[in-house]
Amino acid sequence: MPDSIPGIHHITAIATDAQQNVDFYAGVLGLRLVKRTVNFDDPGTYHLYFGDGKGDPGTILTFFPWSHVQHGRRGTGQATAISFAVPLESFGFWIERLTRHSVEYDKPQRRFDEPVLAFRDWDGLALELVGVPNAESRPAWETQGISGKEAIRGFHSVTLCEDGMESTAALLTDTMGATKVAEDGSYFRFSFGEGNNASNVDLHCTPEFLSGVVAGGSVHHVAWRVPNDAAQVEWQTKVREAGLNVTPVLDRQYFKSIYFREPGGVLFEIATDPPGFARDEAENALGQPLKLPPWLEKYRTEIEGELPKLHQPNFTAERQS
Repeated sequence: MPDSIPGIHHITAIATDAQQNVDFYAGVLGLRLVKRTVNFDDPGTYHLYFGDGKGDPGTILTFFPWSHVQHGRRGTGQATAISFAVPLESFGFWIERLTRHSVEYDKPQRRFDEPVLAFRDWDGLALELVGVPNAESRPAWETQGISGKEAIRGFHSVTLCEDGMESTAALLTDTMGATKVAEDGSYFRFSFGEGNNASNVDLHCTPEFLSGVVAGGSVHHVAWRVPNDAAQVEWQTKVREAGLNVTPVLDRQYFKSIYFREPGGVLFEIATDPPGFARDEAENALGQPLKLPPWLEKYRTEIEGELPKLHQPNFTAERQS
């Protein structure tokens, strides 16, 4: 029997402009750009990783910025909202900051008796800040204008939009080991482990919605954590025994991955915690140079020639049209 899944490893989404993506996530939200590499399947495109100071599992939001991509459509069969944990008293700070940087947001609400501030990045990707008691006890990446009193503390949850929840709920509980913990209208919350630190997944049951289209401003996949290679192979077998197609193990340099689609259509990944982002650069230099896997290193000149140049967050051109 494989070790239980403790929660989210990372979430990957699709952006349209690489510099705008850096400006938003490293600039507005204050996440650290922990790795600057390429999409291993499409080396002419960046793969940008944002997270806490070390890029710990449970904090990592990654992007494929494809300049040519059309915008997606939010709907069923998608992960439709990414929620970050923040200190309870920080909402005033974040409302002021989002306003100052022309970020659209909704009136704060409560869901599962938690304060939620919903907003969208400049590609329309749906994001949320959730006020969490004692969030200050978690490590924070502090940056210019964002102190430890306000900084994001990794993921709180991810929302999956489904036209029916029974099959996905059964996968989460019977196969993946999550527990159903709460209901709030059309939302159903499942938690892994003790329900702490990036361990929640909310199923939003919306049979009246159209099917979603994954493109710009959409989540590409959700990755779940396992502690090591051996556990991942055990999960590969367990997913296959559940009747789902699963890929071979793929080496992503900073973790290893297997992929499958849950019954509602969302692409899931199971990713190993090691080796982590400091395997090929010092922790104090994370995200600065372009890092390539060994099999692409001989093409570095051509790859760098195709990729747009990136610089530190720039708010003079934050809304490119």
